[in-house]
Amino acid sequence: MDENSINIPEIFGSLVFNDEVMKKTLPEDIYVSLHKTIAEGKELDTSVANHVAAALKDWAISKGATHYSHWFQPLTGITAEKHDSFIYALDNGGAIMDFSGKELIKGEPDASSFPSGGLRATFEARGYTSWDPTSYAFIKDNCLCIPTVFRSYSGEILDMKTPLLRSMELINKETLRILKFFGLSDVKHVVPTVGPEQEYFLVDKRQAKKRRDLILTGRTLFGAKPPKGQELDDHYFGALRPRVEAFMQELDLELWKLGVYAKTEHNEAAPAQHELAPIFVAANIAADHNQLTMEKMKVIAEKHGLLCLLHEKPFEGVNGSGKHNNWSLRTDTGINLLKPGKNPAANKLFLLILTAFISAVDKHQDLLRITVASASNDHRLGGNEAPPAIMSMFIGTDLEQILSAIASGESTDNLTKREKMNLDVSALPEFSRDTADRNRTSPMAFTGNKFEFRMPGASFSIAEVNVVLNTIVSAELASCAERLESSPDPDTEIDRIISGNYLNHKRIIFNGNNYSAEWEKEAQSRGLLNLKTTVDALPYLTTPGNISLFSSSKIYTKAELLSRQEILYDKYAKEIIIEARTMLEMSKRLIIPGVLKFSAALTSALNNRKNIGFPCEGSAEYEILSRIDPLVSSMLRFADDLSAHVENINNIEGTVQKADYCAHTIIPAMSSLRNAADSLEELVGQDYWPIPTYADLLYGV
Repeated sequence: MDENSINIPEIFGSLVFNDEVMKKTLPEDIYVSLHKTIAEGKELDTSVANHVAAALKDWAISKGATHYSHWFQPLTGITAEKHDSFIYALDNGGAIMDFSGKELIKGEPDASSFPSGGLRATFEARGYTSWDPTSYAFIKDNCLCIPTVFRSYSGEILDMKTPLLRSMELINKETLRILKFFGLSDVKHVVPTVGPEQEYFLVDKRQAKKRRDLILTGRTLFGAKPPKGQELDDHYFGALRPRVEAFMQELDLELWKLGVYAKTEHNEAAPAQHELAPIFVAANIAADHNQLTMEKMKVIAEKHGLLCLLHEKPFEGVNGSGKHNNWSLRTDTGINLLKPGKNPAANKLFLLILTAFISAVDKHQDLLRITVASASNDHRLGGNEAPPAIMSMFIGTDLEQILSAIASGESTDNLTKREKMNLDVSALPEFSRDTADRNRTSPMAFTGNKFEFRMPGASFSIAEVNVVLNTIVSAELASCAERLESSPDPDTEIDRIISGNYLNHKRIIFNGNNYSAEWEKEAQSRGLLNLKTTVDALPYLTTPGNISLFSSSKIYTKAELLSRQEILYDKYAKEIIIEARTMLEMSKRLIIPGVLKFSAALTSALNNRKNIGFPCEGSAEYEILSRIDPLVSSMLRFADDLSAHVENINNIEGTVQKADYCAHTIIPAMSSLRNAADSLEELVGQDYWPIPTYADLLYGV
């Protein structure tokens, strides 16, 4: 793609029924009503539906669309769509293209095959999708995709989008209560904005297709360490390879057409790893866009002979892939409430929002850990470039000194100056140093005007993460607002709130190396949670406090929380079992037969030596065979053990018990089998090893 020949502003959003298109195609009164719903969260006037449906249909057909779909985000973590054509039959045997307001507003996909966590019995199939007018419709593969929410016949939430929209309304309400005390009465709406940095791997498709583990599980279940990994740090920000650059260019173009603000792309630290970062948008739009980004990554990669891997740890021993969730709050007047300004110490609104966020993270470490919990992300957390499972926050020494001074009643005059960076080269301009450094090991890092939550995995939907962030911060802001509304001296109360939040929750702040063993000990002494696995974390989802938090804020009912917990346990166990079965198939049908062929060749060579009178014992062939045979025997034994464990899962009742069995019995058995196979890989001749190696995959593009 030659970007110089493309008018990017012209193609941007060309496949989106956005505000500009609505203004052109809708009657003025209909446009005004719909715009208020989108921009201000006002209740939708259902009378506009028929007008919008007609305009949507005509616009979509003009773009080549023949079908429409209610595009939704069920609890699978990915999107779902069912395509219906615009065709309507006429009595004379002809057809017309039509689309009604009723079809726009409501759809009825079969709800029985989507996860419900026990909310619905399998035979109870009816579910409803309902138009979400706050997200723009778009065209994908000649189909008009209408963003919708998804719920059961009896009203329970079965999707990721509904709670996100609820949490956005909640934080808007509570933030507006705070802003009144800072003279910002002109603000009518506040939205959480999100920019999810998406990491991913690209490997050669032909090589990857030879690996059953990559195809079925998204990660390599076997693989010895390559001669070169990421030790030289030569891949990070390095020049793009031609196939990768061509992929990125096409990806940008397709995302821009869909209105996705794809901004930054580069090589990541691990070989074959890359990243795409978008410009920040409202959290619900960001969630939609990230789902589209992941889908387009996979589709476009295949067109370039590549396979896009979104698994959190596709290769053992090199960096895993995360999705850094950059979160902030923005008013409809353009103020970023997490921007410190030139004088952070005097910016009391910023400090109040900052310390409310600190308090929220400390109180709800468990919920934040649960939002990033999965079998795949368990492999990544605590590895290179990924934060550990212990929740902590980085705010930088400058901000911490300011908060400490305010809490102790000391002057902040000497803490507000921003240092100039002078490189002592006359041609180079000076610039101001940021208020905080960046900490690559911190789970939750303040990075200048936002918090970067680095724990979510690459394959995750960002919806649930932002539901929790919005909800817990809303709860803290509500508490602050109640104190201010009942105080005779709000200005003094603001200082008390800032001081109290910092002093009561500063244990969560850690500006050092989160990877160090010393930090793990210190975190324990501070009373911070260390929930190392998904199975350790999930029980916390339904504590009385968390049930009360979500039910009182009307984000989830108790039944909906319990259902989500059940789904997460079930998904965890199923993913581990699929991996175990894949390991067994690869071991018995590929690796062991390949090793035995190599052993047979060595045995034949030994027999030839013997026939011509050369000694066998002590020869290279003899030595290699003596090392291979015990490992093959170990592989067979470990495979039998793993097979027995997999079969035994059918005898275990309950998803919690199955997940626990997978974590503490099946995963260790898988590790033993892998270790034996990886040791064999280092001994077996290249022509006999039946699957592409790490070097083949990581350096094959």
